[in-house]
Amino acid sequence: MNPVSSAGDYRYRAFISYSHRDRRWAEWLHRALETYRVPSRLVGLVTAAGTVPRRLLPIFRDRDELASSGDLGHKVDEALAQSANLIVICSPASATSRWVSAEVRAFRRLGRDDRIFCLIVAGEPNAPATQRAEECLSPALCDPLDEPGAGGNEPIAADVRPGKDGKHVAKLKLVAGLLGLELDQLRRRELQRRNRRLAAVAGLSTLVMLVTSLLAIDAMIARRTAERRQKQAEALVGFMLGDLNDKLAQVQRLDILEAVDDKAMAYFQSLPATDVTDDVLEQRAKALEKIGSVRLDQGRLAAATRAYRAAEPLARKLARAAPADRDRQIAYARVQAFLGMSDWYQGHLEEAGRWFAAAQATLERMGAPARTDPRVLFELSTLDNDIGHVLEARGRLDEAAAHYRRMLERCRLLAARPSPRSEWLEHLGEAHNNLGKLALMRGDLLGAITEYAADDAIETQLSEAQPQDNGQRQNMARVRAILARTLALAGRADQADRDTEQALAVIEEIHRFDPSLTDVKENLGLYSAQLARLRHARGDTGSAPALLGRAWRTLDELARHEPSNTDWRQDLAEVRIERAAWLQASGRHAEARVDARAALATLTPLLADQPDERSLLLSTVRARLQLAALQAGDEARSLRLSALQSLRAVDSGAGDPRLLAAQVDALLALGRTDEARPLVRQLWAAGYREPALVRTLAGAGIAFPPNPAFEQRLQGVLDQRALARAR
Repeated sequence: MNPVSSAGDYRYRAFISYSHRDRRWAEWLHRALETYRVPSRLVGLVTAAGTVPRRLLPIFRDRDELASSGDLGHKVDEALAQSANLIVICSPASATSRWVSAEVRAFRRLGRDDRIFCLIVAGEPNAPATQRAEECLSPALCDPLDEPGAGGNEPIAADVRPGKDGKHVAKLKLVAGLLGLELDQLRRRELQRRNRRLAAVAGLSTLVMLVTSLLAIDAMIARRTAERRQKQAEALVGFMLGDLNDKLAQVQRLDILEAVDDKAMAYFQSLPATDVTDDVLEQRAKALEKIGSVRLDQGRLAAATRAYRAAEPLARKLARAAPADRDRQIAYARVQAFLGMSDWYQGHLEEAGRWFAAAQATLERMGAPARTDPRVLFELSTLDNDIGHVLEARGRLDEAAAHYRRMLERCRLLAARPSPRSEWLEHLGEAHNNLGKLALMRGDLLGAITEYAADDAIETQLSEAQPQDNGQRQNMARVRAILARTLALAGRADQADRDTEQALAVIEEIHRFDPSLTDVKENLGLYSAQLARLRHARGDTGSAPALLGRAWRTLDELARHEPSNTDWRQDLAEVRIERAAWLQASGRHAEARVDARAALATLTPLLADQPDERSLLLSTVRARLQLAALQAGDEARSLRLSALQSLRAVDSGAGDPRLLAAQVDALLALGRTDEARPLVRQLWAAGYREPALVRTLAGAGIAFPPNPAFEQRLQGVLDQRALARAR
């Protein structure tokens, strides 16, 4: 067989097209394909797709470089042309995504309709008219192209929805399609290979499962010894889920680990919930919770939910049978909370909130005396945190604040106990941080600084007590950088500079210790850019360029390494905005416009996918205003009006001084000074004195003196912070 155009003629084996809401599926598929090893007996075969390779490398995954509707960014356009295949992740979100539609149409115009494959993750293909919201296939897959006479055929799809192919078979379907192989042919070779790979560890697993099965059968036959045999069987299953799972995870044998857990799950589901002792039920519920936690760590949310749902009736029965037994109530509440977390990760906020509330009610039913038990108190504080996050995400800030305050009260009680555990103290710091974030969004700048300073003190204490714990030191640096940004908003540029410099020094040290840590590299870039912005605002033109250069190199390397990571792309866009401001101040307007346009091109589609994300909104508005400052006429006016419209569309947390300051900037530039004045008074009352706004107001002839009452209260907070750090 001589292929007309083999995959070897292209730079990329495949291009993955997806909606941002399906990012987790895209990440799973990208990793699954690039790490897949083709069975050796198939390598070298010649098929219609070319010569079968050892690995499916590389796979291109990037949707965020689309510049605008109907206009693919150059990098994405080039990647599509250099991709042998197109894989579309299909869901209701992707079916309505203009980015997915643009990528599909661009690929089809290359004349390779037969090299398009689909992975259905949600919704329904070809949904009836009454259920159009459930349609998961993009119209671009089947509709005629713009060219006359061009048509489309619905591509063959792999399907990971419940009751369909499942992840493993779906992956093999796609691999077979990419390689031009028959699915059965690939599955046979895959099975042979898996059998050989399992041989090393399978002996132990098989022995354990054999003993478990024999004991279970014996339990059914010998009624009088059933309880004893079943306990032995479940003890062995406990070993499978405990020590054996840990060993398999250490050697990265996730394929065997999944098989062991699946076998244990099937065993538990086959057993009755009656005619067994409470001890057996308790052991069974704990094992199922363990399976759920493993699945949650693996990102297999559906499998995790199944395990937690299997554990829930067992834990509920035990809890109701002994309402005064705190261990059982805590165990039941934990299962309910895990079910809430599963829904939270899947974006089901309402369902998550119900589970969290149910878990809290389980613990509350034990009465006031139980709440003095530190285990119960900690679980209640965790649930307050979870419920608060759900309410915050739904825009109900007042209700979220009530839960965060109650979380703070409970954590304070835990911290006051003799020899408090570090996780209790960390949770106390998190409670302060939650309240700080809400305070800032509601316009209480002093309250935000007070709460962030409290978190900073806790993280500093923990870091000093555990100097070898780099994870804890990272937490300290993160909180200090947050506090520094907030102090800069209050005009305390010197203190903000010092705090950012300290946070950066900690991250630099950890980075030298282990340069491979991507989260540390991200913070290295972020804090470098933050320090550059602070110094640029203060007129320090000496160190800002070097800091911006390092921030750019670090974050650009991360974004290139993993283009689908939207956090890194947002970070890089924010560095571009800051560099554009510096280039503008240096008189290099043409270069500044390039950076500002690139930043806006990255941020606009991200904000379209997450319109309620505050940091994205602020970054996108800043990019528009920065570009407007470099333009003139209608384009500048249009950019400022669009920024103003986005800012005024915010309902929850509209008093955020960062939003108000951006509105003032836009209004003054548009010549609408009278509209800006009430916002200026609101900012003055809040104590907002970010240097850029102060300069803008001075240029507009608007008086903006310091607020003496605010300054006095702020100095009191900073004096207390200094005393706490000196102890």
